[in-house]
Amino acid sequence: MDVSALLSQLGVDSSSFEAGPLPVHTPIDGSVLGHVTPHSARDVQAAVTLAAQAFRALREMPAPKRGELIRVFGAELRANKALLAELVSVESGKIRQEALGEVQEMIDICDFAVGLSRQLYGLTIASERPQHRMQEQWHPLGPVCVISAFNFPVAVWAWNFTLAIVCGDPVIWKPSEKTPLCALACQALWERAAARANVGAIAPRAMSQVVIGGRDVGELLVNDPRVALVSATGSTAMGRALAPNVAARFGRVLLELGGNNAMLVTPSADLKLALRAILFSAVGTAGQRCTSLRRLFLHESIHDSVIEQLTRAYGDLKIGSPLLPDTLVGPLIDRASFDRMQASLEAAQKDGGKLIIGGQRVLSDQYPQAYYVQPAIVSMAQQADIVCQETFAPILWAMSYSSLDEAIELHNAVEQGLSSCIFTNDIREAEQFLSAHGSDCGIANVNIGPSGAEIGGAFGGEKATGGGRESGSDSWKNYMRRATNTINYGNELPLAQGIRFAD
Repeated sequence: MDVSALLSQLGVDSSSFEAGPLPVHTPIDGSVLGHVTPHSARDVQAAVTLAAQAFRALREMPAPKRGELIRVFGAELRANKALLAELVSVESGKIRQEALGEVQEMIDICDFAVGLSRQLYGLTIASERPQHRMQEQWHPLGPVCVISAFNFPVAVWAWNFTLAIVCGDPVIWKPSEKTPLCALACQALWERAAARANVGAIAPRAMSQVVIGGRDVGELLVNDPRVALVSATGSTAMGRALAPNVAARFGRVLLELGGNNAMLVTPSADLKLALRAILFSAVGTAGQRCTSLRRLFLHESIHDSVIEQLTRAYGDLKIGSPLLPDTLVGPLIDRASFDRMQASLEAAQKDGGKLIIGGQRVLSDQYPQAYYVQPAIVSMAQQADIVCQETFAPILWAMSYSSLDEAIELHNAVEQGLSSCIFTNDIREAEQFLSAHGSDCGIANVNIGPSGAEIGGAFGGEKATGGGRESGSDSWKNYMRRATNTINYGNELPLAQGIRFAD
């Protein structure tokens, strides 16, 4: 795979990926794609300084003009969709269709953000005082730091970046150290688009910056008081370490953390539909989505039949290089991910779990430096401790239930609260699952799996998932500050609540 030529076509300068001390590996075969240079503490400080300077100019640019920047960026992404998707596949291991879908998410959020740039609405509020008017306004917040994960190396950044720009906030992006090349490509496409848009004197490189490195680089950004918002995607453990540091300086956080997503399948469900949803949700991206299906609750009357059909489907899965057109399951990101999967399977079997299919490494002769696995189904008699943890790998924990109340209680009995779904043709069951005493997740679906989301809705979860919301709906408010204004257009000075002072 000629990654150098691919990066060159995307506009990335060869000096940024050829001479550095940090190797970048592809999970496809373990080979080295390039070498990048981590940023120093001085580099990070300079990046924040540049972003703070850019903010003062960007906040003065009318929002529709900021939207024009994103419109042109969206056009650049459309023109380079296939190239960028190819890089996503090579660097993260996603199959082609999923990589193309991820870049399409970037294009879709650009469209959303362009429209949003003319809809940053406030409110008019009735005042209790005569000849007074109250209103709310939304103003740009300040520099935004985006910390993204390897599994969605471009889309999650785009969710944040596009909205932040139309809201008037420069962005500093720290990508996963496992997928820095995708970030360099996005930055190059942005700079090319923004230069062509020619809507102001602010340098494109000042509005968007990429800093490369590990936890130390992230901590420098998180702890800098000039960074107004830290939007971080990663593990619950990362969020627990990050959030108190930002809170200590009264900054804002937007957290997208762990998921332990479940599906309930009821006796009335369309089982053909449910089986298709289970398969994609559990094995897509090799189980490395934050919304991947982890826990499957099957009514006892259909449990054995569903497991039998699902096992046959798992046996037919095409596992291999994500660059091949008929592949459905690509590799795990690295050996550490494989080792965690094996440890989880061992723990489950010690707790009485029965491995029905999968779990073993495959294709090791063909790809000795890569980690392809057969997705696993494990039958569990109860929701053991290992099931309550998130294993970022294709393991499906299958359990039976007797009543919907029992299933919902088990569903909610984990610390994560990202995505959930129920398959049923009973309207009462569907409505109960979506009600206040149903799923406690930020995303709750009916007759569709938990994995995958459209950009029009707010994405995020509750509890240990962090409470953040990205992408659609009113998620833009994360990137702005609210100001409540009261205007007195009369000649008197009445006080609220009827308070009177001596004249």
